[in-house]
Amino acid sequence: MPAPPITRTARADGVEARQRILLAALALFAEKGFAKTSTREIAQAAQANIAAISYYFGDKAGLYAATFTEPLGGDPRALVAQFSAPGLSLEEALRIFMAGYLDALKQGEIARQCMRLHMRELIEPTSQWKTELERDIQGPHEALVALLCRHLQLSRADDDTHRLAFSLAGLAIQLFVMQEVMEVVRPGLLQSPQQIDTWADRLVGYALALVAAEAQRRGRRVPLKAAARSMSKKKQAS
Repeated sequence: MPAPPITRTARADGVEARQRILLAALALFAEKGFAKTSTREIAQAAQANIAAISYYFGDKAGLYAATFTEPLGGDPRALVAQFSAPGLSLEEALRIFMAGYLDALKQGEIARQCMRLHMRELIEPTSQWKTELERDIQGPHEALVALLCRHLQLSRADDDTHRLAFSLAGLAIQLFVMQEVMEVVRPGLLQSPQQIDTWADRLVGYALALVAAEAQRRGRRVPLKAAARSMSKKKQAS
């Protein structure tokens, strides 16, 4: 007896329509900004009814907020919890941080559009900026500072601790910012999941070197030894 024909459910159609609207909005918001993008344009680009925007996202602001979190997936708070877990070595924590942060690059053009969206929000801030600052920047930064205080054996963070935390995050962020430049100067460095995994591995080594330099400057020996052991293992493996 032949199997019954596969039919598309209303739920599946709804998920697909919502995703089309989300990605169309991401591209338009990244290109034109929130104020200059109309819901009519988004609906037209998504080949959807304009009423579907209200149905799935509430309003234009709700759709705009969704473009900051949904296309790349993941939750910065979940990543913070993972690399802040008690008992992790510095290398283990930094590896979780770098791999989690760079994983979004594997989505290619969507990652580029998300980067443009964030840059446009910096230039033309909306009410979304406060949310992004607290969730995507301040939260992970504070967790990195706490991690550094623990491994540098500091009772409290000072300006140099924050400088180091910003520098570590900057190692990952610069790959998002420099995507198009890299494609011209050195094509291939970001063109496959394997290349991105290699970047994550290298950035862990660079980050450990930065922490080791700061530990040495402060006269702290434990993190320096840990970083040195890690770098020695990497040299032997290569």
